[in-house]
This record gives sequence, structure tokens and C-alpha cells, in this order.
Amino acid sequence: MPGTPGHIKGRNHIIEELKLTSENVRTQEFTHLWSRGAKRMTMWNVVGDQNWANAKTRVLLITHWDTRPYADQEWDAAAAKKPVLGANDGASGVAVLLELARVLKQTLPPDVGVTYLFTDGEDLGPSLSEMFLGAVHFTKNMPKPRPDYGILIDMIGDKDLQVPMEPNSMRYAPTLHKAVYDHAEKIGLGKTFPKIEGPVIEDDHIPLNRAGLPTIDLIDFDYEHWHTVNDTVDKVSADSLGKVGKLLQSWLEQKPAFQIKK
Repeated sequence: MPGTPGHIKGRNHIIEELKLTSENVRTQEFTHLWSRGAKRMTMWNVVGDQNWANAKTRVLLITHWDTRPYADQEWDAAAAKKPVLGANDGASGVAVLLELARVLKQTLPPDVGVTYLFTDGEDLGPSLSEMFLGAVHFTKNMPKPRPDYGILIDMIGDKDLQVPMEPNSMRYAPTLHKAVYDHAEKIGLGKTFPKIEGPVIEDDHIPLNRAGLPTIDLIDFDYEHWHTVNDTVDKVSADSLGKVGKLLQSWLEQKPAFQIKK
């Protein structure tokens, strides 16, 4: 949760882990005047690269690492004032990308570059105007050379993981979206990534797409503990995390020359 000691510890942990696997690990600091109490919040994106400078294809992998400061989906007024621990809504994507970076350090093709982007301020709120803050900041500080496309993962730790096709992703990056789901089917993950339309999601991929970077969102929004105090680690499945990691790993290892057509 931004503005807390745990926030600093979380940032430092991601930095330390990423330095074991990636080059040019850095933070992007930004501030936001929060409407709740008119408090100026300091936040940080954490970014690291693999094979970026000399790659022919460059992929941005994104997840958010912050958690919701208040459990706004709780019925009980006292519980609604408590922060969300965010085992699924935040930490699940962080876990997958950190492990993926460890694996790809050994297996990533030399002509494929990856930038890992851990965004802050995605879930600050309360309104959409105070969300996706780290992604917006990143679009103003895009690396050079720019990524070719992006893949966002969010809320992918549900024990009954099903990641349907997100409509905004289909709208902004249809070629990429179809190709990723075809690939999931090819490697035996068709049930986890069914070719059915899911709910329309506002997420970090929206500002990235609006900045001209085709980006899709892999998200299982059918999660009963979303924005409640019960989004805890016992609700998260290592098997689900592994399936998402397998999809991304095999995609990056087998499709180095994939080209985006808008």
C-alpha cells in the first residue's frame, strides 16, 4: 500500500530480485496529490531489462505491485476502511514476472528483448482518474528503443483460473491478442485461456495502448475476494501462477520474430 513502510519494503524486494536476473534495473519515481486527505503520495515503478539493446523484437511485460488502500468491496463499514493485502490483485503478477525473469535469463533467445515493468499506483483510486498512475508515468518515459508490444498480467492467481479474451485488448491489439490465445491452445492451455469474451476491463493496458503501444491484458476478473480483506495468500494457486508463466515463457522462446499488425 503506497505511503506505508511495507510499500518501501516491497519496492526494495522487487529491485533486489530483479538485479539477480536483469540489466539496467531502475526505478521511475513520481508523485500524486491524492484526493483522500489531499496527501502527496510518492510512488515508484520498478523496471529491468533482458537483451534489450541488441534485440530484433522487444516485448514489455507488465504487472502492478501496489495494493488497494481500502477494501471498497466489503459490506461491513469497518472492514471497508482496511487495506487490501492483494495476494491475487497485485502479488500474483509480481511472483510470475520475477520467476519468469529468473528462467528467461538462461533461455531467452538473443534476438528477443524483454523489459519487465512493475507499475505502482495502479490501484490507488478511488476513481479511475487516480488509477493506472504508474502506467501513465511510464508512457511519458518510454525506453529507447521502444517496445514492439506489451503483455499485461493481473489477478492471475485464482485457484479456478480462467482468463477469457478481454474486449479492450481485442479492440486495441487484435492481432497480438488472437496470436497469444492461439499459442495457449497449441501448448495445452486452452481451458485456462478460453477463446470466449470476458468483461471489459480498465487496467494498465489502456494508457499504454493510448500511447501507441499495442498491449493486451491477461486477467481473471471472476474473483470473489477482489478488493476485500480476504484477498490473502491462501486464495492463490501456485498451479495457476505456473500456467501463466508457462504461457509467457514459451511465447517468448518460440515466437521471437512475431510482428504486430494494428
